[in-house]
Amino acid sequence: MSSSVQRKRIRKDPAARRAEIVDTAAAIALAEGLECITLRRIAEELAVRPGLISHYFPSAEELVAEAFGSAATGELDRLLPAGPHDGRPVERLARFLDHTSGETYDAISRLWLNARHLSRYRPPLRDRVALQEADWRGRLEGLIQDGVAAGEFRTEDPLAVALQILVVLDGLSVDVNTVSPEVPAAVRRMAHHTAERELGLGEGELECAATTG
Repeated sequence: MSSSVQRKRIRKDPAARRAEIVDTAAAIALAEGLECITLRRIAEELAVRPGLISHYFPSAEELVAEAFGSAATGELDRLLPAGPHDGRPVERLARFLDHTSGETYDAISRLWLNARHLSRYRPPLRDRVALQEADWRGRLEGLIQDGVAAGEFRTEDPLAVALQILVVLDGLSVDVNTVSPEVPAAVRRMAHHTAERELGLGEGELECAATTG
């Protein structure tokens, strides 16, 4: 049987093949949206038969959830690495807030909005969204706990502060899909101001830390 896809038979390790499928789906999710992920689309991108994709992911729902998880985890690892920490807690928090308040964060903001909307109808994605939200809360809470231990932050409830910061960031991202007037600097820096207020930092201290860290 002929096929429109030119195939070169390459046998890959199952783990490597699965990672390739997920990475391809994650790239499509970030660029075009989770709705664009289908088993056939991924097969075309990798120049393989759709049956190979369904061998690893029997349903597109599972692949969509995995693609979102991969993209969200990759961004979290870049913003708040789980391994050895580079810099003081206040510097790490300043970098995190700067990166999540700029245009470079727009793609992942769109993906989160996309995933939360679709998760109402897709249980596998809903579970993955909940898992990723817990991971982001946990990483940010851990950073705040580090700052408290180092004497740089003052709070009795690191989790509550982490949640407040994330809620502000989510609020700032709601219009990422629309063309709107330039956001005033005071609004863009709301997450910074929230963090400074709740962690006992001086006004503008995080901005200074970002430039010196």
